[in-house]
Amino acid sequence: MKTLSLWFYRMSTAWVAVISLVLFLAFSALVLPGQSAAAGTYSEETGSPDTSLLYTPGDLYRMAEGYGPEGRQAYIHARFTFDLAFPLVYGFFLIACGSWLLGRVIPEGKSCRILNLAPLAGVLFDFLENVSASIVIGRYPHETPIFAAITPVFTLIKWIFVGGSFVLLFILAGLTIFSRNKKQID
Repeated sequence: MKTLSLWFYRMSTAWVAVISLVLFLAFSALVLPGQSAAAGTYSEETGSPDTSLLYTPGDLYRMAEGYGPEGRQAYIHARFTFDLAFPLVYGFFLIACGSWLLGRVIPEGKSCRILNLAPLAGVLFDFLENVSASIVIGRYPHETPIFAAITPVFTLIKWIFVGGSFVLLFILAGLTIFSRNKKQID
């Protein structure tokens, strides 16, 4: 893990951080709205595991039922097209910008520099959520108890790592600005 963390620090230059930001903003502005609108046609009243923080296996089955056969197929299709790309895009952004900012704020050798791997965990749990939710929704009305039980866990862990990575990014940006302004004052 340390080797991977160090590699991210080496590759996360200012230019890579800017490119990741532009890619994230472009994807969010150009692709995300269309995907959200398409998902809204089948999940509007029932919700979606991807955007929920807490839900139960029963909630997941109610979502699958509410989607109907066409909605279930659309959900699965989106998980293996759009939702393969989006975690890679936000993961690249969070890792590149987080590593670049951490490298500016936290001195080398400090154990907390491993925090640059948190977005990677978010991406991993996002993929696990997508696969397990797709199995439950694709097999509906047949129950898949193990996958129905672990999907909400994957979702919660995903949001902890992704949300935590965004919070960390904002804190690091603030610390970077503060330390830069402090150096100018001194």
